Formats: sequence, C-alpha cells, structure tokens
Amino acid sequence: MSTKAQSTSFDWKRLCFMLLGVTAFLVIYYSPAWPDAVDPLGERFPLSKEAKGALAVFMFAGLWWVFEVVPIGITSLGIGVLQVLFFVRPPEKAFKDFMDPSVLFIFASIMIGLVFTKTGLTKRLAYKMLMVVGEKTSRIYLGVFVVTALLTHIMAHTAVAATVYPLLLAIYALYDDTGSKTRFGKGLFIGMAYVAGAGSIITLLGAARGAVAVGFFKEIVGTEVSFFELTYYMAPIGWLMVFLLWGFFMIFCKPERDTIPGLREKARELNKQMGPLTRKEIMAALIVGIVILVMSLRSFFPMLKMLDKTAIILISSIAFFVFKILDIKDLEDVPWNIILLFAGAMSIGYCLWETGAAKWLAVNWLVMFEKAHWFVFVMSICFFVLMMTNFIMNVAAIAISLPVALVIAPYLGVSPEVILFGALVVAGMPFLLLVGAAPNAIAYDSGQFTSGEFFKYGLVASALLLVVVGVFVLVVWPLMGMPITVPRVGM
Repeated sequence: MSTKAQSTSFDWKRLCFMLLGVTAFLVIYYSPAWPDAVDPLGERFPLSKEAKGALAVFMFAGLWWVFEVVPIGITSLGIGVLQVLFFVRPPEKAFKDFMDPSVLFIFASIMIGLVFTKTGLTKRLAYKMLMVVGEKTSRIYLGVFVVTALLTHIMAHTAVAATVYPLLLAIYALYDDTGSKTRFGKGLFIGMAYVAGAGSIITLLGAARGAVAVGFFKEIVGTEVSFFELTYYMAPIGWLMVFLLWGFFMIFCKPERDTIPGLREKARELNKQMGPLTRKEIMAALIVGIVILVMSLRSFFPMLKMLDKTAIILISSIAFFVFKILDIKDLEDVPWNIILLFAGAMSIGYCLWETGAAKWLAVNWLVMFEKAHWFVFVMSICFFVLMMTNFIMNVAAIAISLPVALVIAPYLGVSPEVILFGALVVAGMPFLLLVGAAPNAIAYDSGQFTSGEFFKYGLVASALLLVVVGVFVLVVWPLMGMPITVPRVGM
C-alpha cells in the first residue's frame, strides 16, 4: 500500500517537462547543419556548431524556466554546465558571466531592500503615507501606488511588493473584515503589482533587468548608459504609467465605498508605536543616499565616470555590515535562487552573442522587417519583449531578445538607444500572467482575484502601455534628446 501511495504521488508531469527540455537540447545540438542566414545586402551568416549549441542551451533553459521543473536558479547553473560539457564556450567564459558586474549590482540592490525592510524604514514610510492621504479610497489607491513606485527607485520591486503586501492586508481589513472579494481589493492588490513594475523601470535599483540590459548594451554597442541617463529617459514614462494605472483602476475597479473610517487614526497609532528614528534607520538611509548620489553625479563629473557603478553600490553592502545594520544571519535571507537566475540569464545572453547565434537569429528576423518602417520595427520589438516577459522572467526576456534587436537595428536605421529603452519599459510591466513577475504572484496570494481576472485587466493595461510607448518613441523621447534614427548600414 505504501508503494502504491508513492507511485501515485510521483510527479509525472514534472518528469515530462524535464525530458522535454533535455530532448529539445539534444535534437537541436545533434541536428544536421542549418541553412545560412542571408541579410538584405547578400552577406551570408553561417550557424556554427557552437552557435547551434547556444540555441540548444537557450531552448533547454527556456523550457525549464517556464515550467519550473527545478528551482530557476538551478536551471541557470545548467546553462553554464551545458556550455562547458558540450564545448559551446570554454569554462573561463561560461562561468565567468555568473560573476558579471551586473550580477553583483543586482546582489547589492537586493541587500538595500533587505536593509530597508529590516530597519523598518518601509513601514514608517507607509504609515506616514496613510496619515497624509487619509480615509478616501481613491486617495488610498493613489497613495499606495505612489509609495510603491517611490520604493522601487531604491530597492528591487520584488522586495517592495513583499514589504508593501502585509500593509495592504492591514488596509483592506479596515475596508472589509469578512475576507470577501471586492472591487477595491482587486484594484489594491493588482494595482500594487502593476505599479511595482512601472516604478521599477525608473532606476537601476528597481529590478535586475536594467543592469542586465545596460550590460548587454555596453558589450554590443560599446556605449555605457549611466545611472542618471537611464532615469532621465525612464522617469517620465514610468510615472505617467503610475498615474494612468491609478485612473485605470478607478474606472475598472472603482471601490464600493468612498471612505475607510478610522484608517488615519490606525496609521497614526502604528507610527507612534515605532517611536523615533533609530540609529540603524538613520545610518541605512544615509548610506543608500550617498551611494545613489555618487552614482547620479557620475553623469555630471568626468572624474567620477572612472568609478564603476557596481563597485560604488557594493560599498553599501559592505557598509551595512561594518556599521552592524546587518549580520551574518541576514545573508540567509538573500534570495540566491533569484541571483542565480540573473547570472544564468547573463550567461545565455552572452553565449548567444559571442557564438554568433544572436546575429544568425537577427538576420533571419530581419528579412521579415526588410521593408518595414522604423516605427513598426521598434513597436514590434516592444510587443515581442512584452509577450516574452509574461511567459518567462523579464531578465531572461531581455537577455534573449535585446542582443538580437540591437543587431537588427542598424540595418533599419534605428538607433540602439530607442531599442534599449523601449524594451526596458515593456519588460518591466508584465500585466497578463502571474508568472511574469514576482509582484504578480505576491498580489495573487491575497485571494482577491483569479488568474483569469488578472489576465482580463492585463489585456487592457498592456494595450495602454503599448500606446504610451508609441507616443514616447514618436514624440517625447526625441524632444528629450534621444536619438531615434541613424543612417542605415550599407546605405
């Protein structure tokens, strides 16, 4: 009977998806040579054995990531292992990417989030917000969205969602203590997830995808995008989406009640219980503030440009331990699974680029856009990334699509900058599926909405996002000084 119980509990679905990934790898790797790609100028781009191996690794990782047959970080380790064992790239390259500066930047930004949560700075900020916005549900929507967006400027949006979530539960309990589903509950939690994505595009601290994309951009284009430059172009569109989403949820999830009596007093009481600012809170805010200031000033002072942004932000991680804000036990709270995911995304991205697989894919893709207007091409890239980021982690979507898009752009006379920023905007806002981003899954835990409802609202929100991106590409970013078009390659 025990044997029968074990047999029925065996996860055959997981085994099938595991074997699917392995089979896809072997079929692609050992398949006969694939045809050359031919660009519009007649130049041929053969797919080498190593490049075909890169595509095989990519397919393996994509399947295992999507179906999560093992922890996503372990799949990332498989990316490095397969590259080395099947001679796609040598170990000094395949595994070196796992400690790429962008990965360390991500580690340091996650540490900042841990510090803000541990010291209580995020709770203090939230209570202050509720004391200001008061008891009107429309203002609570706006206050929650603004605070969530602000926090994503200095810490990863996943950490922000995890921090804000219990506060939203407390707010909702004052609105409805029966645990039933309401329009206000849907708007509060889905809105938090959406706005966490919108806010996270504004600085490099908001999510890993920014650091990963900037790393690829520097490697492929040869130009570094500074902390301030990214914020300069992303802040207007990020904040516009925050306020548009507020209007969106006031229409589609209009609260049943206009006010929550007693909320302001409850927030004031909780804030009073926290007492005055502690030494750790002051030190944490000071350290993070100095780091952000130095990274921003690199855009204005040539001497500071020599300082690497990863080294600068890692100083904050060291300082947290020097001043005993964190201790050795806090290292156990670092989400190493997520950090390994980012490392694997960097490795597969560089693998596709260095082996020539990205260029081969790009040229084949280019044929479809040979006669397209540059705007159609830019929006098609944004649509492609938007779809991918809903099915796989947005870091992986950027790692897979950005190298290809940057290769195509010169052929169609499109500047690499508009490709980078357009892709980053949509990669940060996966509004359709729960697996698109961790804040989506965190919000779902509230029980206020179904995955179908999330998808339904996401269809409209995603269409709104694409319209906003189109306006920025055509009008706003050119007025801000972003190069949009360049002379075509070979023209």
